[in-house]
Amino acid sequence: MKYRLIYHPDVKEIDLKEIDSRNKAMIKRAIEERLATYPEKYGKPLQRSLRGYWRLRVGEYRIVFKISGNKIIILGIINRKTVYKQINTRVID
Repeated sequence: MKYRLIYHPDVKEIDLKEIDSRNKAMIKRAIEERLATYPEKYGKPLQRSLRGYWRLRVGEYRIVFKISGNKIIILGIINRKTVYKQINTRVID
């Protein structure tokens, strides 16, 4: 099953501008080949305040997303050092 990808506005406006082109290529490939086809297989569920959300590790970056039917809502693509401090402002219900 191919999922439809929906990006939080901050992903394109903030997150991707801070990532170099080599890492962008790796992230794009991971989203297209892994996340859009088998998110439960490659992703890892988050806990506590982020229960219901998932993460996919791509090098030093984490893609935080939510699965909703046939859609995947990507909330952030952020460096692993600061991802969990920044992602709480983007959480949706």
